[in-house]
Amino acid sequence: MKKTIILLILVLAVIAGLFALVSKYQAKLADRKAEEPGISQPAEQNIAPISKDDLIILNNPLPNQNVTSPLLIEGRARGSWYFEASFPINLYDENNNLIGQAVARAQGDWMTGNYVPFKAEINFNQATSSQGTIVLKKDNPSGLPEYDNELIVPIKFMPILEKTKIKVFFSNSRLDPEISCDRVFSVEREVVKTSAIARAALTELLAGPTASDQDGDFSTSLNPDIKIQSLNIKNGVATVDFDKQLESQIGGSCKVAAIRAQITETLKQFPTVNTVIISIDGRTEDILQP
Repeated sequence: MKKTIILLILVLAVIAGLFALVSKYQAKLADRKAEEPGISQPAEQNIAPISKDDLIILNNPLPNQNVTSPLLIEGRARGSWYFEASFPINLYDENNNLIGQAVARAQGDWMTGNYVPFKAEINFNQATSSQGTIVLKKDNPSGLPEYDNELIVPIKFMPILEKTKIKVFFSNSRLDPEISCDRVFSVEREVVKTSAIARAALTELLAGPTASDQDGDFSTSLNPDIKIQSLNIKNGVATVDFDKQLESQIGGSCKVAAIRAQITETLKQFPTVNTVIISIDGRTEDILQP
């Protein structure tokens, strides 16, 4: 019996010793990695919601978050921050110009000392500055300064993306009642300015007519879900390659003519394009057959 107990104690001691050695080795390995040049440990990226005097907490947006219009504002405030279940919010640019306002509304019973959720939405014109502030003001119907309070939150405005106008071409039964097949008409679109403007125009064309376009009797002969595989423009010639969806289940010479016209006229609006060559999976022969 004594031998068994002694043997058991020895086994446990060996296991404990092995565990200590492994733990020590892992700790040394971790320290070595941390000290190696060129290796940095990831920093914590979590940003906590901002609060003021245990009275109000803003959950969205977070401090220095990029924002655009409309700006959704959400958080919690104690009942004393509200008056008649609301309080004002102002949005300023970095020059302290007021560019937006809203009224936050309590999302529950505000007649309490507890936190009550609130929501608001601010619509504003794109700021010319890169930074700004949101000011959530305690509603103070008395007007007495000793009861004033506010939470100021720094934010960043998303950069302004310059837009440009392009044209896409569709058939139109009202403008072409005789249905000439290869006669197409332009509709204006606004896209983000890019050096690949011809590809952007084709992307808009493949998206098809909008509901407003359809109300004006515009229609497309292009199939949905067509993919542009490549587009090259050189010496006045635009060579565009599509996937096989371009010619899937098409029938009739009129539809084929309309497809070619839509693509060709959309590309020829640009001064760098005089001629358009259409291919499917690299093939130019025997494609878009009636």
